[in-house]
Amino acid sequence: MKDLIAYIAKALVDKPEEVVVTEVEGEQTSVIELKVAKEDLGKVIGKQGRTARAMRTVLSAASTKINKRSVLEILE
Repeated sequence: MKDLIAYIAKALVDKPEEVVVTEVEGEQTSVIELKVAKEDLGKVIGKQGRTARAMRTVLSAASTKINKRSVLEILE
C-alpha cells in the first residue's frame, strides 16, 4: 500500500524526491502518512479535495483485496 501511494504522489508533484510515505500498521487498520513539499501540497489535494479523495478510493479498493482497512493522511 505504501508503494502504491508513493507512486501516485511522485507522479503528481514537481519535487518527487521530497515525497515521504510512512505506514503505521495495526492488526486490522494501517495508517499511511504522506508528506510532500509545501508547494506541492495543492497538487496532491486537488480542487475541492478531488485528487486526495481519488487516492483514498484507490487505496481503499487495494486494501479490500488483502482484507485490511487503510487510511490516508496527508501531512503538511
